Amino acid sequence: MPLDLPPDEAATLRRGEGPAVQIDLIQTMIFHAAVAALRLGVFSALERGPRELGALAGELAVDEANLRALLRLLVTGGYLAEGEDGYERTPAGAWLAGPDDGFGAVLDFWHSLIGGLWQGLEETVRTGKPQRDFYAWLQERPDVLTGFQGVQLRIAEWLEEEVLELAGPPGEPARLLDLGGGHARYSLAYCRRHLGLSATVLDLPEALEPGRAAVEDAGLAERFTFLPGDLRTAEAPGGQDVVLLFNVLHGFPADTARALVGRAAGALRPGGRLIVMETLPDPVGSVREEAFTRGFDLNLIHTQGGRLHPVETIAGWMEAAGCGSVERRDLTRSAAFCLLVADREG
Repeated sequence: MPLDLPPDEAATLRRGEGPAVQIDLIQTMIFHAAVAALRLGVFSALERGPRELGALAGELAVDEANLRALLRLLVTGGYLAEGEDGYERTPAGAWLAGPDDGFGAVLDFWHSLIGGLWQGLEETVRTGKPQRDFYAWLQERPDVLTGFQGVQLRIAEWLEEEVLELAGPPGEPARLLDLGGGHARYSLAYCRRHLGLSATVLDLPEALEPGRAAVEDAGLAERFTFLPGDLRTAEAPGGQDVVLLFNVLHGFPADTARALVGRAAGALRPGGRLIVMETLPDPVGSVREEAFTRGFDLNLIHTQGGRLHPVETIAGWMEAAGCGSVERRDLTRSAAFCLLVADREG
C-alpha cells in the first residue's frame, strides 16, 4: 500500500523539492517483498495471530536474519506491524493469504506478468508494435497459466449474478455460443437459469480445460460442446439465440476486434442477441480503479497488441455487423465493466 508519509515529506515531494519517483522505486521493492512473503507463506502463517521472528522462521523453514529484513520492509509498506508479541498482519495485510487465494492470487499473477513481459516497453511505444506474445509466454509457464485462469474465474464468479440480471437472452433460448469463455462460468450460469438452453464454448485448447471440469462438476456435460480453436479463424456454428463476447475484444487491435464482433453477430439467428462485456477505458469510480485501468490498457498494448476500445466504437461495430439499437448497461459490482446488448436485425 502507499507509504504513509508525514505531511511535510509529502508536501515536499508534491512541490518538486525532492525526487517523488523514489517513492515509486520503494513501492516496487515493497511489491516484490509482498509477493515473496505470499510465496513463503508469511501471510497465511500470521492468520493465526502474531508470531515472534524465530518461531515464524522455524515454521517457514527460512533464514531468520533474511526473514527479518523482509518483514521490516513489509512493516514499512503497511502490510505488517511489529509489536511486543512479534509480527502481525495489518488490515492491509489481511487481504493477502497465499498466492492461490483471494487477492494474493491477483498480486502473484501480476508480479509474474510485469516481471516477465514489461521489458522493452519503450520499443512498443516507439514502434507501435507489441514486443512480447502474452499467450505464448503463458504456454511456457503452466503455473502462471493456472493462476491467470483462476483470476479470470474469480472475476466471473463475482460478476455473473449481476450479468444475468442485466443481460438475459431473448425469449426461451435453445442455443448459446460463448466466444473466448473457456472457464464456462457465464455459459453455465445462463444454462442453469434457462433449462432448455445448450451451450457451445469456443476458445484455445488449453483454455477449455477449466470449463470442461466445471461443466462435469455441475452435471451439465450433456448440454455443452467445447470447440478448440482460434477466435480469429475458427468457424463458429450459426443459428444461435445468444452469443457472448465477454472480456475478449481488448486482447486485439481494432481491426481484429471489429472482425470478431462481425463473426459473433454473424453466428446469430435473426432476432438473436449479442452480449458484449468489456472493461471501460475510463471507468467512473475510484482513483484506484482509474489508475489500474490505465496500467491495464498499457499492458494490453505492450503484451498483446490489444487495447481498451471505447464503448461507442464497439457499439458502432455491433450496428455495422447487422445488430439493431445497442443498449449500454453498467455493472454496479465493478465500475470498470459494462455490457453492450443488441439483437440481430432481419
